[in-house]
Amino acid sequence: MRLWPDISDEDEFQRWRSASHLWLPVVMEIAQRANVNAISPTSFEAGTNLVVDLNGNAILKIFPPIYAAQFAAERIALRQLDGRLSVAIPQILAEGEDSGWSWLIITKLPGTVGSEVWSALSEQERLSILRDIGRTIAEVQAVDPGELLEMQPGWSDFIKRQAEGCINRHSRRGLQESLLADLPALVRAAPSVLPAEVEPVILTGEWIPENLLLTETSEGWRLAAVIDFGDVMTGWREYDLLGPSTFMCAGVPGRLQALLEGYGVPAEHYNDAMRRRLTTLMMLHRACDLRHIAIRDWQCSVGRLEDLEALIWPKTL
Repeated sequence: MRLWPDISDEDEFQRWRSASHLWLPVVMEIAQRANVNAISPTSFEAGTNLVVDLNGNAILKIFPPIYAAQFAAERIALRQLDGRLSVAIPQILAEGEDSGWSWLIITKLPGTVGSEVWSALSEQERLSILRDIGRTIAEVQAVDPGELLEMQPGWSDFIKRQAEGCINRHSRRGLQESLLADLPALVRAAPSVLPAEVEPVILTGEWIPENLLLTETSEGWRLAAVIDFGDVMTGWREYDLLGPSTFMCAGVPGRLQALLEGYGVPAEHYNDAMRRRLTTLMMLHRACDLRHIAIRDWQCSVGRLEDLEALIWPKTL
């Protein structure tokens, strides 16, 4: 059997990663090369790439050739951020490439995935975690991007590309007609809404509960670690406020205030201009699918994009 399959698109890769008898020989070969015990390899269903728990202490991430850029981004980001944050991130134990495929073996960090417990947390715990998230985003963005600045596309090209495909992208994802009707004006205004010149910072684009590990302390649940750096890029700092805003703050003013306080946004800077920038960035975000906004039945109270903006980012905190 051929060890390294030819993968030409996402569908082929999804079929391959869903069949353990196909990927298990690859996993065992990589583990052997790295001299890491693979006692009972278990794959995770979530994520873009194949992610396998090798032995309870080490995680293997396998990137097919079509996702080679994610391998490069994650490898550089983990090295660049190592030891520079107040919460844990995975450390690289081994890495390699073969036949266009690439992989990382990283430490498995303790903690509970945020999406598993967020709904059960007290409101005070949620506020504390959102402050932790805001602070950690700021810490990431204070680190020199280094080699990440060389990765393509750069921020201006990324925004241009996202704007060009914005309407078709949201139409395919089932955005309601009244909001689709507002998109052409948003796209046209984007160059004047977003900063023309930015000092690029490290962006993960994915500050969502699935990529956060929480731990229960004597003071309640807190942020313990951040995982998954495969979508790292560089660009305008406010882009990374989108994930926690839409998936965790859920339009609750106190939560948004906690996030922004942790991040270090002065109260006077949270204004109409910032809210419009965030709305524009949200609609241009490569993973944006408004069906997943964590506000129950939000469609019932939203007829225009400005209504949605007011719902996610209330004027008064």
